[in-house]
Amino acid sequence: MADYTITLTDAQVKAMETDMASVQAYIQNVGDAYAYSVTKQILNRLVTHCNANSISIATGEAAQIDQAYELGLVVKADANPQPPAM
Repeated sequence: MADYTITLTDAQVKAMETDMASVQAYIQNVGDAYAYSVTKQILNRLVTHCNANSISIATGEAAQIDQAYELGLVVKADANPQPPAM
């Protein structure tokens, strides 16, 4: 599990607190929602590829994401000059 730190100005925090009870919870929610969306895209790509090529699909989401990397279906964004089409 990874921890990330962001920096907000006092004014940004005050502004956000007028619209939400917890800035931390909101930021966590944004990260969770984005990760969920990208995970589903990766898994859809993996299933399509594995079905088309008679490849067994790994068990569990983490293993399936690893398998998508191993098969070259996805790459880390900074290693690819253009974002992959999903």
